[in-house]
Amino acid sequence: MPVSLPGLAFLFCRKGKAQIELNIGDTVMHWTYGLGQVKKIEERTLFNRNVQYYMIQVSDMTIWVPADKHTTNRLRFPTSKAGFESLISILSDPSNPLPENSYERMKKLLETLRDGRAESLCQVIRDLCAHQRAHSLNENDRALLRRLERIFAGEWSYALAIPHAQAEYDMHNALTA
Repeated sequence: MPVSLPGLAFLFCRKGKAQIELNIGDTVMHWTYGLGQVKKIEERTLFNRNVQYYMIQVSDMTIWVPADKHTTNRLRFPTSKAGFESLISILSDPSNPLPENSYERMKKLLETLRDGRAESLCQVIRDLCAHQRAHSLNENDRALLRRLERIFAGEWSYALAIPHAQAEYDMHNALTA
């Protein structure tokens, strides 16, 4: 249940513990679009119900994210510099085999990403890259891999305060280690 204070929002799970606390100006990771910034917290009426939304600026795009029970699957704070060591190791870990059937493969990959965690993002990037070494990727697989690599390199660049190109280079080195 959202509780609103000027410029601040808390989301509570059923047990009353805060799941995520967002302020205007916070940098966040959106599970689909990547690194963004909270620009506004606003209550909007939709289907005769008042719902709190976060206005997130991602690059040149603005998205509205509802503050509901799924918010922590959609938004999270970027991984800290210290947390990146474990993410980098995931990229170098042995991959999990992916289904040969493209529909089943995409279903499995999207299910893995559903939780919005950085670890899941790394696992999918690693597994798709390994799959690509043995099989050609179809257009959907390639598009997903490009999008996830862009999102993760953006987070890497932000967390370690390095240029985006350096983050991409380091990510590809970790994937081939």
